[in-house]
Amino acid sequence: MCLALPAEIVSLDREKDTAIVSLGGIKKEISIALLEELAVGDFVLVHVGFALHKVSPEEADRTLAMIKESGEDPLEEFAA
Repeated sequence: MCLALPAEIVSLDREKDTAIVSLGGIKKEISIALLEELAVGDFVLVHVGFALHKVSPEEADRTLAMIKESGEDPLEEFAA
C-alpha cells in the first residue's frame, strides 16, 4: 500500500528545498518545495518523497493510530 504518512521535521535546508523528517526514529530526506512556512518540529504528510500538507501533532498521532488499526505498519511503509 502506498500511504501518505505524517512525520516530524528535524532539520531544514532552505537552499535545496529539502528537510530531514523522522517517523519512529527512521529519518528521510524529503522535498518541501510544495509547502511554505515550515519549521523544525512541524509535522507534515509525506508521500513519495514530498511534503504534501502540514498537520498538527494531534492529527499526526490520530492518522498513525488509524493506519495501525487498519493492519498496516506505518514504520514499515515509511522505511520502504
